[in-house]
Amino acid sequence: MNFKKKSIFHRGEDDAYEPEVQEESGGVLAVWGSPGSGKTITAVKLAKALAEKKKNVALVMCDMTAPMLPCICPPSDLECERSLGGILAVPRISDTLIKNNCITHKRLSYLTILGMKKGENEYTYPPYTEQQATEFLDGLRELVPYIIVDCGSYIANDILSAVALMEADSVLRLANCDLKSVGYFSSQLPLLKDTKWDADKQYKVASNVKPQQAAEHIGKVLGSVSFKLPYSQELEEQYLAGTLLSDLSMKDSRTYRKELERILKEVFGC
Repeated sequence: MNFKKKSIFHRGEDDAYEPEVQEESGGVLAVWGSPGSGKTITAVKLAKALAEKKKNVALVMCDMTAPMLPCICPPSDLECERSLGGILAVPRISDTLIKNNCITHKRLSYLTILGMKKGENEYTYPPYTEQQATEFLDGLRELVPYIIVDCGSYIANDILSAVALMEADSVLRLANCDLKSVGYFSSQLPLLKDTKWDADKQYKVASNVKPQQAAEHIGKVLGSVSFKLPYSQELEEQYLAGTLLSDLSMKDSRTYRKELERILKEVFGC
């Protein structure tokens, strides 16, 4: 099954509508981090890796102040242009509404993407509520076995990111190996207290780790971490070019690719 032919997101004129039974085990992974930690890059690469394993995966990009959808691939690589804002603007969110606003990729047929379009911002659509954000994520769970949510860094005014962090089965918490990242979490984590925030479901990730940054330095700044994502020049070039859905083929990206596989194995068992 994929998101195009014979999938829940494609139906020809003569096709009878039959809801598909998802046999795969999956879940919702929220990817969160300090500004510049590479959380969007990590979310995109994890979603791409799942799609290449023929797992149906939805990539949700929450940022409404600077939409990231135009930054991950050229518009010509996408089958259509739709907006996450069009879903959250509706008072009651249905599975059909979600399906009709999903974006499919021409090459990665197991991937669907939901995010704001270029030029849009948080004021393009009416304000939405926590209930609408919850309905959206619950509806998406019914449609897709694997969901990767790229959360915004500042959750005080980002309802969808805050709900995703609370409702997710697992959370990747990315931070650079610097004191600014430590300060970021010191200010943001209290916002999640007295909620359904489960600290036990999160994995701390050291991101953009340079070769000269020894393990003891990482431990001193961030404490114990579950994963270490190394810096990759190829990855940085893809980010700057807006081609994050391209393959990583250079030698300097090999360690990064292996660590992504470790994350997928730990979080999803695949």
